[in-house]
Amino acid sequence: MKGTKILKYLSPYIWPLILMAVFIYFQASATLALPDFMAKIINQGILGKNTKVILQNGLIMILIAIGGGLATVGVNYLSSRIGAGFAKNLRDAVFTKVENFSLVEFNKFSTASLITRTTNDVQQIQMVLTMLFRLAIMAPLIGVLATLKAYQLAPSMTWIMGAAVVALIAIITLLFKMVIPKFAWLQKLIDKLNLVTREILTGLRVIKAFNKEKHEEEKFNKVNEDLTRLNLFVNRLLMLLQPAMMLIMNFMMIAIVWLGAHQIELGNLQVGNMLAFMQYSIQAVSAFLMISVIFIAIPRASVSVDRIEEVLETDVQIKDPIKPVKAPRRGGKVEFKNVTFAYPGAAEPVLHNISFVALPSQTTAFIGSTGSGKSTILNLIPRFYDVTEGQVLVDDVDVRDMKQKDLRARIGYVSQKAMLFSGTVKENIAYGNPNATEEEIFRAAATAQALEFIKELDQKFDSSIAQAGTNFSGGQRQRLAIARALAKNPELYLFDDSFSALDFKTDTALRKALKRETQGKTVIIVTQRIATIMDADKIIVIDSGKIVGQGTHKELLHTCEVYKEIAASQLSSEELVRDLV
Repeated sequence: MKGTKILKYLSPYIWPLILMAVFIYFQASATLALPDFMAKIINQGILGKNTKVILQNGLIMILIAIGGGLATVGVNYLSSRIGAGFAKNLRDAVFTKVENFSLVEFNKFSTASLITRTTNDVQQIQMVLTMLFRLAIMAPLIGVLATLKAYQLAPSMTWIMGAAVVALIAIITLLFKMVIPKFAWLQKLIDKLNLVTREILTGLRVIKAFNKEKHEEEKFNKVNEDLTRLNLFVNRLLMLLQPAMMLIMNFMMIAIVWLGAHQIELGNLQVGNMLAFMQYSIQAVSAFLMISVIFIAIPRASVSVDRIEEVLETDVQIKDPIKPVKAPRRGGKVEFKNVTFAYPGAAEPVLHNISFVALPSQTTAFIGSTGSGKSTILNLIPRFYDVTEGQVLVDDVDVRDMKQKDLRARIGYVSQKAMLFSGTVKENIAYGNPNATEEEIFRAAATAQALEFIKELDQKFDSSIAQAGTNFSGGQRQRLAIARALAKNPELYLFDDSFSALDFKTDTALRKALKRETQGKTVIIVTQRIATIMDADKIIVIDSGKIVGQGTHKELLHTCEVYKEIAASQLSSEELVRDLV
């Protein structure tokens, strides 16, 4: 049933909900009791000239009003507290679910959409839920009881209330049909606005470099105007409710006074009863209006419920095995056995029958043209994706038989785009190993050739890093990302084109330091630069998702045409002749 997966996050608030229901009962009782005492004051006190009745009933009305006010405060406090707590639990659930997504699931949702669902959609549900807490019990209770009490006071005039309610429902139904279809589109436009904003802010340097500020501003303004236009349309329609309700209520009161005056003249109705009937009529119509507002708010929240449930109910394809295998530690040996892989929904596999072994104390490198499948091979090792056919083994155990946490604990991964987090340099280097000592952090930074620029920072290792490391250059970010992998001290290092932003001098120094640091461990490097992998123990050449050559640099120059072409495009003729000898 729709919404049940979300409503379970209300379970910690059962007792506050019960207490709130009690407060609502007292609030409704107080609201419904006041017109009766008002009628007594007018009929018996004022018209009967009985001061005692006025004082007694007036005092009771004051006490009821105070009690009703306190009950209202209690209802508002509890509903806000429960709504905020529910929203917190729901955000936690969505965020935890997203954290467990594999790259397959991430491809289904855009980052902007996931942000909107975690923030705006949860907020929409919280607002409607808080409204429901306050009105869902109160409005029907007051509507029914106020109608009954009004009928007891003046049965012949009850039809006026009915006519007012019918007129109100007709207006609300018309608005309902016009507004509801717009809610889903409204959330999609918020997604789009987030997407455009995020894209512009992320690419601000490129935008400035190409003088495209005006173009991006126009693109943002278009989405912003579309959202504003739709918001105005929806809100203008909903704003018609207030004047429509006031118009209907005013006509209803005129009718009550007109007919009531005739009933009083005939002696069939007392003045106090007519005023009490009027109060009950206003309460009943207002209650029906509140119910209608709930029914208008619910569809917008239901759109948000659907969007959040879509995230929560997404089946994560990469799961831990029921009976995980604990692989022995053998230095991070990696073996691919006849691996074929196709991205979900792709017509053709991106990898075809890949088989190789990467041994400890050796550097295994992958090289090939852009789009040949090098990074995809690397992504299969930590199970960012699962193979379509074949096996990926780490220390002779299929990665699908290991817990993801255990598998990734063995791996030091450096991605193509060096991602840093807001915090300090020290915190970023120790990200994979929070218990790393000062000496381990220093050593990792030294091996990654990062000490040179860290020492120039005002606060050295305690210097701040902006979100995504935007206050550092590309080469500095890469070196800090490499230091982060080294500080983890894993058995297996995966470098996905992680030296591309380094100059040749730093690259050479870094590879020499890595050679010493990674003794007894497995190192796998993906790159497009021949110079980075010339000294690798094994170079594997990938072309169109297939292995077309394996061997050392010199061996491949003699045996692999694809490698020879890559080398010829990057090395001088003198270097080629020297290496061929």
